[in-house]
Amino acid sequence: MSLMLDEVLALPAASVLSDADRQRLQTHLPALPQGTDWPCLADTLALLATLGADARMLAAAIVDAAGLAPEALKTLPLETGEAALLEGLAAEQQVRALHAEQRQGSDPEGLRRLLLAMSQDLRVVPILLARHLARLRHAVVESGEEASALARLTRDIHAPLANRLGIWQLKWELEDLAFRVLEPDAYRRIARLLDDKRRDREDYIAQFKRELGEAVAAAGIQADVAGRPKHIYSIWRKMQKKNLPFEGLYDLRAVRVLVDETAECYTVLGLVHARWLPVPGEFDDYIARPKANDYRSLHTCVVGPGGKVVEVQIRTREMHAHAELGVAAHWRYKEGGAGDAALERKVAWMRKLLDASSEEGGADLQAGLDHELVEDRIYALSPKGEVIDLPQGATPLDFAYRVHTEVGHRCRGAKVDGRIVTLDYKLRTGERVEIMTGKVSEPRRDWLLPGNRFLASARSRDKVRAWFHKLDRERNQQAGREILERELKRLGQADAVLDGILPRFHASSIEALWIQLALGETSPHQVVRALGEARKAMQAAAPEPAQAAVITHKTADDGAARPGVSVAGVDNLLVHIARCCQPVPGEPVAGYLSKRRGLAMHRANCPALQRMVAADPARWMPVSWEDAGNRQRVEITMTAIDRRYLLRDVSNLIAQENLHVGNIHGNSNTRDGRTRLTIQVQVRDFDQLSQLIGKLAALPGVEDVRRN
Repeated sequence: MSLMLDEVLALPAASVLSDADRQRLQTHLPALPQGTDWPCLADTLALLATLGADARMLAAAIVDAAGLAPEALKTLPLETGEAALLEGLAAEQQVRALHAEQRQGSDPEGLRRLLLAMSQDLRVVPILLARHLARLRHAVVESGEEASALARLTRDIHAPLANRLGIWQLKWELEDLAFRVLEPDAYRRIARLLDDKRRDREDYIAQFKRELGEAVAAAGIQADVAGRPKHIYSIWRKMQKKNLPFEGLYDLRAVRVLVDETAECYTVLGLVHARWLPVPGEFDDYIARPKANDYRSLHTCVVGPGGKVVEVQIRTREMHAHAELGVAAHWRYKEGGAGDAALERKVAWMRKLLDASSEEGGADLQAGLDHELVEDRIYALSPKGEVIDLPQGATPLDFAYRVHTEVGHRCRGAKVDGRIVTLDYKLRTGERVEIMTGKVSEPRRDWLLPGNRFLASARSRDKVRAWFHKLDRERNQQAGREILERELKRLGQADAVLDGILPRFHASSIEALWIQLALGETSPHQVVRALGEARKAMQAAAPEPAQAAVITHKTADDGAARPGVSVAGVDNLLVHIARCCQPVPGEPVAGYLSKRRGLAMHRANCPALQRMVAADPARWMPVSWEDAGNRQRVEITMTAIDRRYLLRDVSNLIAQENLHVGNIHGNSNTRDGRTRLTIQVQVRDFDQLSQLIGKLAALPGVEDVRRN
C-alpha cells in the first residue's frame, strides 16, 4: 500500500509539496488504508491544483483521505494551519449527517452557515468542494441511493457555496451532475436539444467569432475571442425562471472576449454595438456594479447575422481568472509584498459573503452584508437538527426566542447536549439545545436586567419588552415601583427622594420612571447610582459650616481606617459608627450625642435614631462625610439555593472587586434547600456597596441580597 502513497506524491498536482512535506508524509503516513478511494483522491488533488491550492491544503487533503482515528491524528506532526484544515474537513461529516436527518423540511442555508462556522480556516471550503465533486463524479457513474444522497447534498450545500465563492470551474459541474441525478428526464431532454442543433450552432459561432475578432484587431486591441460552453442546469433554470421554451433563450449562442485592460472592455463593447443591433434590456455592467461574489464582466445581447441573438461577454483576463476560480484566483494573483494584505481583505470579504442569505445579488444580499460577520455568530441545533443562527454570547433563552416568541415567553429551563444548564449559559456552535416550557406565557422582568446576562440578542430583549408593554399602565407602574423599592430597601435607602434625578432619565414623573424600570429600559442600579451622584453634588455645592471641625477616627481594632466626619461648631469630639445601621461614606447621615460615648453616626433614616431624637431632640447634630478615601465595614445578608461552590463564587467575586472580607458565616436550612450567608466586608463608599450587592444578586441561585 505504500506504493499508493508514492503514486499520490508523484502526481503533477502534488508538485507544490516541498521535499520536507513529502518526507514527513512518507514517514508518518506510510500507507493509505485499504478502503481509500484512490481515483477520488487523485481527482481531488487535480481539482485543487487547478484552483492554485498551496502545500498545506494538498497535505491536509492527503491526510484526510487516510482516515486516521483522532488518537492517531494527534501523533502526526502537522505544519501551521493543517490542524485547522483537518478540523474543518471533519466538520463536514456532522453537516452531512444533519442534512440526512433533515430530509423533510430541510434548512440548507442554516447548514451552509454551520459548515462555515465550524471551519476556522476558510481554505477548508475549496478542499471540501473539490473532494465532494470528485466523489460525485464517481457516484454518478454507479447511480443508486448513494448518488441521490450526494446529489441532494450538492444541490443544498456545495453548489451554493461554490456559487458564492465565485468558483465557476467547480460550480457548473457540481450543478450539472446533481441535476443529472435528481432530474434525469429534464437533463436528457435539454442535452438532446443541445446536441440536435450543435453543428449549426458551432458553425454560426465560428462565423461570428471571425467577424468580431477582425473588428477588435482593427482597433489595435490584443484580445482572445472564444465560444462559451453552455451548461445544462443553467439553461433549465433560466427556462423555469423566465418561463421560456428552449428556442427562446438568448444565450444559447454565446462568445467571450478577453482583453488586458478594463478600458478596453468598454471599447470592445462599443465595437460590438456599432456592428450589430443590441437587444433592449439585455445589457448588464458587472464591472461598474460587480455581483455579490465579486464577479465582474460586461454582458450584452445583439442580433447577429441571420437575425439570430448572440450573447457577448467582455472582461479582462484577470476578471476571467476570478470568474473561473473565484476566491482561489487570489492565491495566484499576488503582486509583490501586497499579496498577503490583499488575501486578508479577500478572506474578510469571503466571510461577509458566505454569511449572506440570498443566492442572487440585490438589496437582500446587500442587507445581509451589513449584518455581523460569520465569526460573530454561533450556530446551535434544535432537537430535530435544525440550525439556529444566533449572536455570539447567546443563551438558551435567546435560542428559545429565535425559535418562536411564544417558546421564549414560556421558557422555564433548557438542556444542552442532554444536560440541564442555566438560562444564562453561553451557547457554542454545534451544541444541541432543548427548551423546557411551562404552561403559562409570562416572561420574567429580571431577564431584562443587564447584570443578569440572560439575553444577548437585542431582538430577544425587544420581544420581552413588547410583552410587558401590552400590560396596562397601572400594572407596569406597580411592578416598577416594587422593583425600585426592593432595591432601595436592600441598600437601606427606602426613603430616598427621587424627584431630583428624574430629568436624568427623561422621566416626566416618578410614575414614568417606574414604567421604565418595569420595561427594563432603566435598571435599579442606574437609579441608585444617580441618587449617589446627586448626593455628592449637593454636598459639594453646600457652603462650609461655621467653625466646622474634621474629626478623624482612630484605627479600629479590626484594622479598618475610619472615615473623617465634619461636625458643625464642635471640636475634639469622640465619634463612632452606630452598630445598629452601620452607615457608609456617601449616604446621608446624622449624629446623636450620647452621654458616655460621644457622637454616634447613624444613617439619616435609621429607626433607632428617629426614636432617640423623638425622645430628646436636643441631642441631634448635623454631620457629613469628609473623607471618602477610607473604608467602612458593613454587613450583608445573602439568601441562596444551597449549591456546590456557592461560597467559592462569593469569595471570588469579592476578591475581583478588590475588597477585604472580614468574615463570612453560613447557615443552611436542609428543609427548603437554602442557605443564608452573613458577609462582613469593607467598602469605600455607598456606590461600591451598591455595585457589590448587585453583582452578588446576579450569581446563580441567589434569591436575595440585602444590607443589614
